[in-house]
Amino acid sequence: MIENEYTFAWGLYVVAALGCLLVGFKITGWMWRWLREPLRVIIAVLLLTPTIVDPVKDSFAPAIAITALDLAFKVGSNAWRAISDIAMYGMIAFALYIVFVLVRWPLEKRARERRAQADAAAQRRAAEDHAVVVDAPLAAERQDRYRSAPAPVGGRVEPRL
Repeated sequence: MIENEYTFAWGLYVVAALGCLLVGFKITGWMWRWLREPLRVIIAVLLLTPTIVDPVKDSFAPAIAITALDLAFKVGSNAWRAISDIAMYGMIAFALYIVFVLVRWPLEKRARERRAQADAAAQRRAAEDHAVVVDAPLAAERQDRYRSAPAPVGGRVEPRL
């Protein structure tokens, strides 16, 4: 295989793997976040893990494809190497995911607290505004027995009793 063909084949595989990853994201979109995100990490590891094929170690292939072909056709001895590569990259990906979760957790907690405080303040303001709006006409009515009525067209004004 010529070097350009090898690069072109990997380019096609990356495009197809990203398409499959997008489908995986759409399929897991409805799930609870703490289930959805680890499943997406697993899908990404399975699709994007390379493994060595050539004993000279300058040719790589997708680990999931090598595993499937070796197990289906019972040829070659690369299945265990591919499985170990998937396991190694999986552990690295989950370690990074756990670090990401541990950093995100306190940030989300603070954001929730800020939102709760802002909602409570908005409710207090709304209650105060509502109290002022409701009490204002009553207070004005109590203070002014003869509230002003709209001026009649004829110009004559009669007092209210």
